[in-house]
Amino acid sequence: MTVLQRVQQRGFKTPAEAAVVSVMVAGAEIEHAVGALLAPHGITLDQYNVLRILRGAYPGGHPRYDVAQRMVHPAPDVTRMLDRLARQGWAARARDSEDARRSVAKITKAGLALLERLDPEIEALEARITARLSPVQLRRLARLCDALCPET
Repeated sequence: MTVLQRVQQRGFKTPAEAAVVSVMVAGAEIEHAVGALLAPHGITLDQYNVLRILRGAYPGGHPRYDVAQRMVHPAPDVTRMLDRLARQGWAARARDSEDARRSVAKITKAGLALLERLDPEIEALEARITARLSPVQLRRLARLCDALCPET
């Protein structure tokens, strides 16, 4: 099904509109697929993103602000999300040894184990989603998406 069929339109006014709508539709489809994969594990897409961020800092961690800066979807209340992850045993928060006013979130062994269980499923889903694209096309797609993101 093409994007035009998906959004039930005859055409787009400009190539820019076609590109933006296409990226939005593709992103929504991917988010839906990943969310459906994660749901049976009791984790949301944003929580998964936070755990991946914390795994990248393992065995260290990140302050809340740094976690928020790295998230795919900016979340208004990262503190609450980190608290939920801590209640589930997937993350822990502790005072920063250098600045007691700041807490640092770290992924726990249980969080690492969850991601290890999810990794093969996520990789298989990514392979299914991108199966019609060659490695060259995938690299080009990544560069094009980078070009769409504003520099901050």
